[in-house]
Amino acid sequence: MGFLVHGSSGPIARFRRRLFPGHNSLARGSDRFEALVLKLVILAALLAVPVAAAVGSANHGRQVAAAATDAAGRQATTAYLVKAAPVRIVDSESVGTDDSATEATWTDTRGARHNGGVFATPGSPAGSPVPIWIDARGELTAAPRTASTAVFDSVLVGLWLWFAVVAGLVLLHRAVRLVLNRHRAAAWERAWAVYPRSGSWP
Repeated sequence: MGFLVHGSSGPIARFRRRLFPGHNSLARGSDRFEALVLKLVILAALLAVPVAAAVGSANHGRQVAAAATDAAGRQATTAYLVKAAPVRIVDSESVGTDDSATEATWTDTRGARHNGGVFATPGSPAGSPVPIWIDARGELTAAPRTASTAVFDSVLVGLWLWFAVVAGLVLLHRAVRLVLNRHRAAAWERAWAVYPRSGSWP
């Protein structure tokens, strides 16, 4: 792997020459401009790290507050199946699950009884307990967000923001390099057009 670092033609060596073309006597003005753009892209990508972290931290605060609100308005309780959960027969030798809800009943904090469809393990007999979440009115609702969910969402937001910034910077650098390559190719064509065609080298 040493040639990657110390070799004159390895990718790291080529990247170093692109980043610091000033040491090369053959470097053109367009090469130095491309190196400047590359340095700015790298600097911007590094500066985007604390920005993405700050956005993720702010999102974490909002997520924690939302989780607290969810927890305050929801309560875990137990529903009991009114009838057995159905089982769907796939073929003669296997059994699959049924995605339909099974009728169940539960009681809210006021003692009022409610009925509704809950998802239970296929084949569960009538009377089987099923953990559910209910809102202040005793109606079925989703489980509240947790602290771990808030952390995961916040990290994801920060990473996606940083990736989006880096992707934009990479596209910008490639666009600049494409324009410079066309400019350099045109310069080569102009130089070749005026080169004497005497049939012998000077």
